[in-house]
Order: sequence, then structure tokens, then C-alpha cells
Amino acid sequence: MRVWKKKDHRPAPRRAKTLPVKEAIPLTSTLAPTAVPSAVKPTTIDEYVAAPAEPLASVVTLLREKFDLALPQTSTELWHGHPVWLDDDLPVAGFKAYPTFVTVLFWRGQAITDDSGKLNASGSAEMSEYKLKSVDDFDSELFDGWLHQVSELEAA
Repeated sequence: MRVWKKKDHRPAPRRAKTLPVKEAIPLTSTLAPTAVPSAVKPTTIDEYVAAPAEPLASVVTLLREKFDLALPQTSTELWHGHPVWLDDDLPVAGFKAYPTFVTVLFWRGQAITDDSGKLNASGSAEMSEYKLKSVDDFDSELFDGWLHQVSELEAA
């Protein structure tokens, strides 16, 4: 420990620089304040399908119709926040809407024969996915073939 004696010269304390004071610029707007919509999460598949704006609204509506028709033996629910079709409480297929595209999910998708190369392996296990930006990206014949294979896989 250092003890300061009278002879010791302590460094002079630093003086803070004085900066000129700036005047605040008044912010004015001619726009009325708008309420920000709350981020309410859908609690039903109907609410989920009704949420996206076009062109994704048409995509999710089409996908729901296709899954309902092709997988009548399944149940449906919001699973981790998005629509999923389940067989004996195990996920089979579903979709998730993002701001610019919709991802179609097939839990056993890697077992699906896909000569088009449009179905991509995703995540772990056997999952595959397919992305759509609009109904123009939708190939009904190809999709129906995938759904037929999904149905056969679940029946086996």
C-alpha cells in the first residue's frame, strides 16, 4: 500500500471538457399516430389459414383443401403453431406460412419417390419440405402423387 507524503506530487485531476449545449430539434408530424396490431397467435386452423395476405392466403387455402381431401383418415390440429395432419397422434404432413413463402412439410418425405427433385430433405429423421411463394408454384399432379405416397406410407 502506498502512503502519500507531503512531498509526493499527486497528478492533478483531469478536468472534464465542456461541450457546447445543443438545442433539441422539435419533432413534428402531420401523421396521426396509428395503433400497432398486436401479434395474436391463431388458436385454430381456420384462424391460421385466414391470417396470411395474398399471395400466400391462396397457397394456405389450397394446401388445406389438398391435405383434407388426400388424408381423410388423419386428424388435424395446430402443432407447434402451424397446421399439421396427424395419424394416431403422429405428424404426417403440414405447412407453415412465413412472410414470403409457405413451407410444406412431410414427416416421412424422404421415403417419397420424387423424380422432380423439388422435395428437399429437411431436419433430422425422414422429413422433407417443399416451398411455395404463390399458387403458380403449385404443381397439382406432382403434389397429388406425393400425397398418395404419404397416404400409402401411413397405411403400411
